[in-house]
Amino acid sequence: MMDSQSVQEIVNRQKQMVQSGATKSVAFRLKQLETLKSAIKEREKLVMEALFADLGKSEFEAYATEIGTVYDSISHAMKNLKKWAKPQRVRTPIVHFGSTSYIYSEPYGSTLIIGPFNYPFMLVMDPLIGAISAGNCAVVKPSEYTPHVSAIIAEILADCFDETYIITLEGGKEITSILIHTPFDLIFFTGSIGVGKIVMEAAAGNLVPVILELGGKSPCIVDRETNLDLAAGRIVWGKFLNTGQTCVAPDYVLAHRDIKEALIVKMKEQITAFYGADPKDSPDYGKIVNTRQWDRLNGLLYHTKVVAGGNGDREDLYFAPTIMNGVEWNDKVMEEEIFGPIMPVLEYDDLSLVIDKVNARPKPLALYLFTENKSVENRVLESVSFGGGCVNDTVLHLVSPYLPFGGVGSSGMGSYHGKHSFDSFSHRKSVLKKSTRINLDLIFPPYNERKLKWIKKFMK
Repeated sequence: MMDSQSVQEIVNRQKQMVQSGATKSVAFRLKQLETLKSAIKEREKLVMEALFADLGKSEFEAYATEIGTVYDSISHAMKNLKKWAKPQRVRTPIVHFGSTSYIYSEPYGSTLIIGPFNYPFMLVMDPLIGAISAGNCAVVKPSEYTPHVSAIIAEILADCFDETYIITLEGGKEITSILIHTPFDLIFFTGSIGVGKIVMEAAAGNLVPVILELGGKSPCIVDRETNLDLAAGRIVWGKFLNTGQTCVAPDYVLAHRDIKEALIVKMKEQITAFYGADPKDSPDYGKIVNTRQWDRLNGLLYHTKVVAGGNGDREDLYFAPTIMNGVEWNDKVMEEEIFGPIMPVLEYDDLSLVIDKVNARPKPLALYLFTENKSVENRVLESVSFGGGCVNDTVLHLVSPYLPFGGVGSSGMGSYHGKHSFDSFSHRKSVLKKSTRINLDLIFPPYNERKLKWIKKFMK
């Protein structure tokens, strides 16, 4: 069992490695990324098997949402790293005549990456790519709720890297508690809001900066001016992907009164089209991660409002794709992030009230809007604060390396993906270089009216 002293020794060795400069050359970082990608490719089938064992993911979903996403992320980083790592020259105010200004991106040092259970491979590897790209060392803590994936991550990283550089520490709450109370140089956490608060409080004791990727209730607004067939397909896909265990899944639908019933009919049709008459038999529909989560989800059901699904098998961790109609804002299912295959549908007829209701709640990680009306689109995007989202689609903003992914307020802080990962794992150090050929004594005492006049001229 790893104790606090052992963890501290790991962190000390990692900090020494970064301070030695061993991780800082771009060539070194590129080699580590290439090594990681090759190791994953060698074990690609094993990763898929682990994802199926823990979450029932099909090979397609495992590749598209986890393994392939990691490959893309590594390739993007390798293609752009030289440019990202180059010192950035910025403008210099005229008051600093004879000077040049630069921003240097330097690694924080020893970083901690804590992964969740829902995308247990991708949501560990993606931030790790950022840590490596920025020249850091890392301690990786995968989710204990996905033990098969945790084991294959530990195997991959042990095969690729020396433990002084990158190490996997497996375990439950005990090791997590030790880790978050250790003075790392940066903590990157993906998980629930409740645990995020615990991580942030522990990090504050050591003044460790944190990046928190959390969640919340992400609304999906469906305007009456909408292609309902398209909307139904994209909403059902985004909601029931990974059996609803997606932090940016549409948590609930706000459908205009004029189209609500038609939308529900079309969503039910899409569930059947995607997963068949009995989704339990579908190779493309997974399972809930454990009985604790299954029981929590089952407790959110109000069976008189269930219009599709609502059934399951606790022993097999199967929970049917479920739609609930006639849901009210004060229903239990609206009290917390669902994080599972239950879709509540609420009705509205006044967009202003919808905006007010959403804004009265904690800021969501994602927001989705389906509309063909440009004024409705502009009004929602300008009036509601959220981490990120889509217009006329769901979830896919997450997989663009050019868009920062992260929350706002209670849905998280900080962002990553692509260059945003590099920036998040880098301290941006400001440097002003002054010429020795020019020496302006304007700022030096003794001061007089002439100097004051020139200062007022430059600084106004």
